Amino acid sequence: MEFAEYVRFAAALIFVLGLIGVVALLAKRFGIQGPGAVTHPHAAKRLHIIEKTHLDAKRVLILVRRDDVEHLLLLGATSETVVESGIETPARTAQDTKRTSHEIQNLNNQGRKAPLRDAAQKVVNMFSRETSA
Repeated sequence: MEFAEYVRFAAALIFVLGLIGVVALLAKRFGIQGPGAVTHPHAAKRLHIIEKTHLDAKRVLILVRRDDVEHLLLLGATSETVVESGIETPARTAQDTKRTSHEIQNLNNQGRKAPLRDAAQKVVNMFSRETSA
């Protein structure tokens, strides 16, 4: 093969990659979503992860909010368990919704109740009793 053929091959490759990039940008710009996409990109999201605590290397305790109702989930390497469901959220003000997660964590550390930390301690105690028996 001659040098000109290598140059032509490289140019064709760059052209095809460029076309793929342009199509991806247009799809993103016009909101075209792939298979499995459910919501519109500009729609208000109904599902939020409020807090997440690692119990150990394999288990995570997650507090999830959906439509102003919270659910406490225990996720393991091979299983998922709903610890508590239907937790009512306290009435929130507009100021609370603007707080960052760092500010909320600081408030929790200043003596406010931390429901996820308390629940995590209960789950750890529950598993500690099971393994010691």
